[in-house]
Amino acid sequence: MTGQLAFVESPVQLLNVLEWAHTRGRAAGAPAGAAAAPHGPGAARASGPAAASGPADAAADGRAPRSTDAAPGAAPPGPALTVVVLSPTDPMSRGQLRRMAQLARDEGLTVHWQEARGGRGALVRTLRELARPLRSAERVIIGDPFSRYVQLLLTLFGPRHLTVVDDGTATMEYAAQVGRGERLVRWHRRSRALDPRELALAPVSLLARKRLAPTPGRTVEIFTSLPVEAPEGITVTENTYAWTRARFGPPLLTGGADLVGTSLVETGVVDAAHYDRVVAELARTHGATRYFAHRRESAEKLHRIAVETGLQVVRPELPLELIARRGPIGRTVVSFPSTVVHTLPLALAGTGVKVAVCEIAPEWLRATASPRAQGFLSGVTGTAAHEVDRLTSRSVNPTDRLEFG
Repeated sequence: MTGQLAFVESPVQLLNVLEWAHTRGRAAGAPAGAAAAPHGPGAARASGPAAASGPADAAADGRAPRSTDAAPGAAPPGPALTVVVLSPTDPMSRGQLRRMAQLARDEGLTVHWQEARGGRGALVRTLRELARPLRSAERVIIGDPFSRYVQLLLTLFGPRHLTVVDDGTATMEYAAQVGRGERLVRWHRRSRALDPRELALAPVSLLARKRLAPTPGRTVEIFTSLPVEAPEGITVTENTYAWTRARFGPPLLTGGADLVGTSLVETGVVDAAHYDRVVAELARTHGATRYFAHRRESAEKLHRIAVETGLQVVRPELPLELIARRGPIGRTVVSFPSTVVHTLPLALAGTGVKVAVCEIAPEWLRATASPRAQGFLSGVTGTAAHEVDRLTSRSVNPTDRLEFG
């Protein structure tokens, strides 16, 4: 078997594949990043994709060993890396992925855009087209081990080497569930009896779970910026966002603060009314002027935030780590519990930007939220870097008061 094959379904997955390639120095058989010198704010805009905001392009840690170098058991440098984009359907994700795909091509990677969800027959066509390269791949890189599409692809053939890169906080839950031998279930979903669709996919999920675990004939690597507690046999390689720092910035800093949105309302975890009140209070407390929307936030919610708070809602055209590194960015960035409280301190190291995280209070959670939600979100906050400020909420009528913890 030869070659390396990456399957990505989101912009941040592709960013982390680029970071992995940079760490390995394998982009097209040459040091990653060789195609582009470091860029300052002006140069980044001249040579990169579109700037920080604008409309989406609809067309277009018992801890395992942690290393900043290649994982043990890897093949010598040489095989080129091919990235397969299993394109989603929503315009926001597609637009960001198109821009990330161009950045990957600029770095010497081969990128194949696969309309994996493009209507009737797309699944069969995708499986047919990808079966051969998957069988010949020495290493497979994936970004979302919970993805049914990725799980289905892994049933076609088990690679000798598997790498899992970050996609939000899913990496933490994946490592924990594989270590316990559990069925792979996203943290925000309630445990319940399998519905007919889940029952039909149960054999696929079972086989994929085996393919996502290390065996005597298969190495598994987690490439992450998160504090992952990996089970025995899995190597953890640290993602320091070295490619992002080398490729972009340093950013121009504005005098105020920026807020980072979350899709916790859309996923049914947080009550919308609580969320709106806290966003307004954060904006007042920190003098925020911009709200960077998560790509899954609804247009209705974003319109409401803009009208009620006066914040400028920004739909980023690239992952936030790149937007922040390119600038301009506020001197303070306030986020709810998410991956960015781990990644932004790395991407913005040495720039003077302060990152703060607003904890999710139990009373914000919807009654239908998963019982695991509070513990998981607290873990994301509690494991953030020591330089990240914690903001706690204490309920007072009629609003929430936010204080530094």
